[in-house]
Amino acid sequence: MVSFKNRLKVTGILLLGLMLGGLLLSNIALAADADLTWAQLSSEQRQVLNPLASEWDTLRPWQRERMLDIARDYPKMNPTKQDLVQKRLTNWSRMTPYERENARKKHQQFQSLSADKKIELRKKWMQYQGLSEAERAKLRSESPDTYTDADLN
Repeated sequence: MVSFKNRLKVTGILLLGLMLGGLLLSNIALAADADLTWAQLSSEQRQVLNPLASEWDTLRPWQRERMLDIARDYPKMNPTKQDLVQKRLTNWSRMTPYERENARKKHQQFQSLSADKKIELRKKWMQYQGLSEAERAKLRSESPDTYTDADLN
């Protein structure tokens, strides 16, 4: 006769096995999605990710996964957010590999800041956005190191 304690152990082991198996299968599915060529994407995915069409087949699997996540969430976004996504994808597609690497580094640096520092920088960015184009150009010419990527929203 199997004790209640042993049944709980067996049940726990089975549940753990099922969860791990599910995670493994979902990771396999994500990896398979990341291997899709541009031609294999759905028409909806291609429409959203169109700025990346020419380079899709050269993106790394993790980059494809991130882009597919964006395409999956895109229909749930409001029109303003969709416009922002399209603008950012277009800007990204026009960047050189060097510019992209710098953007990644700056993003990582920003993410590592304290919440207060992030708020402060966001306020400064909003102030900058409120300036006229002439005032922005003046700031960029006076401090090119600070405002090099200011055009990239």
